[in-house]
Amino acid sequence: MPTVTTALVYEGDSSRSMIKALAASSLVTGLILVGEVHDTGGSSTGNLETQTVSGDFFSGKVAAQILDSLTSDYLLVVFPGEQIEIGARAVERMIQAAEDSGAGLVYSDFKDEAAGKVSDHALIDYQLGSIRDNFDFGSMALISKRAVDQAIAKHGRIDDELRWAGWYDPRLKLAIDSSVLRIPEPLYTRVPRDQRASGERQFDYVDPRKRDYQIEMEEVVTQHLKRIGAYLTPEFETRPASEQNFPVRASIVIPVRNRERTIKDAVTSALSQVTSFEFNVIVVDNHSTDRTTELLHEIALSDSRLIHLKPARTDLGIGGCWNEAVYSDHCGEYAAQLDSDDLYADEKTLAGIIAEFDEGNFAMVIGSYTIVDFDLKEIPPGLIDHREWTRENGRNNALRISGLGAPRAFYVPALRQLGFPNASYGEDYSVALRVSRHYEIGRIYESIYYARRWEGNSDAALPLATANRYDAYKDHLRTVEILARQKMNRHELE
Repeated sequence: MPTVTTALVYEGDSSRSMIKALAASSLVTGLILVGEVHDTGGSSTGNLETQTVSGDFFSGKVAAQILDSLTSDYLLVVFPGEQIEIGARAVERMIQAAEDSGAGLVYSDFKDEAAGKVSDHALIDYQLGSIRDNFDFGSMALISKRAVDQAIAKHGRIDDELRWAGWYDPRLKLAIDSSVLRIPEPLYTRVPRDQRASGERQFDYVDPRKRDYQIEMEEVVTQHLKRIGAYLTPEFETRPASEQNFPVRASIVIPVRNRERTIKDAVTSALSQVTSFEFNVIVVDNHSTDRTTELLHEIALSDSRLIHLKPARTDLGIGGCWNEAVYSDHCGEYAAQLDSDDLYADEKTLAGIIAEFDEGNFAMVIGSYTIVDFDLKEIPPGLIDHREWTRENGRNNALRISGLGAPRAFYVPALRQLGFPNASYGEDYSVALRVSRHYEIGRIYESIYYARRWEGNSDAALPLATANRYDAYKDHLRTVEILARQKMNRHELE
């Protein structure tokens, strides 16, 4: 019969009740408590072989100590930060799934309890591209000693100097040769502590206060990409020559649907740009049903630089709308993004973007932006400048993070070779990954864009099912990109 050791941070009463529930399982034979342990409640540990480890749970030192001392067949890791109640026979169910499948890591769905209500909380399946450090495994995961020992023997020990990536590093190593399995059943109930809406959590990964954390995570994922043959050196292809005639040097592209409250501000911001070259503003009106179309028509009557496109198709997402603009005869040599509820910081933004293109062999330029409320008052986290990007490693770290920044601008001859996926989330990330695989990306680290956060934002408060779908889609994009980079590297070796 397989045996299990449980590792968790000791947090007093809540931990004692969990330990008691674990001790009731005949499969749980050991207990590793992390942190300062003064009193486990005496009999609550039952006959469990108990040891303590001091230090930060997520550090390399603690993770290595736990894995090195493991003598049972499996390790059940209970992640700190949430209060959980383990369901009936939950441990037995996880062991059964691991034994039947041979998986190296098993995790499960759970239930959330908040404000007196209990609801199902589904997670998403792990895939090749699920290499981001914030992949959600829930509050506990089962690790096979056989699989993790093999991973460490083949790919190296956990670095004791890691401060935050102690579990991230072995997870990436384990997933190379072992499967990671999700059980789509709620095996425990969690009382969440972070109850912020999706729009508030969206920018955690670029919080400047976590810069050291980001550097460490980047180092770990870079080594992983090298191990699996998906790492790219900082050598870039020359962007394709422009063999087409363009009506203007640059186009500002604004996809829109039902933004009567903000579209006039966005278009006015675009048309107010001061440049030494000709430009136009292409608004792709995706069958708006409010006054958006009427407002655009009024502006177009007074300014011929506004190109008001109405797609013949009715099945276009944001990416499809971008394709309508980019492949049209109206598009300039460069295409710059402006969302329908955002603004450029001043009238020099477009000129600055094109000047950056002129500085190098860039197929894409990405700026920095400031998060503001509807009235343009700065709100946390404020400036988003993506300074984690470097010329040497940005294209590799892009596979770990959730986005590359804004506003985005493209060299159209290169963009027309790629196109956008017809999606309304992650379409920009998809193109940025494709571009970075081959071409160099230029960066502007000063804020040149105001990103409004208001109740009308599509990502202000996503339902769980939608957030899961978006996360799974971005993981899919990473999967395809990793496979493409592996293929490209193999060809270069032949």
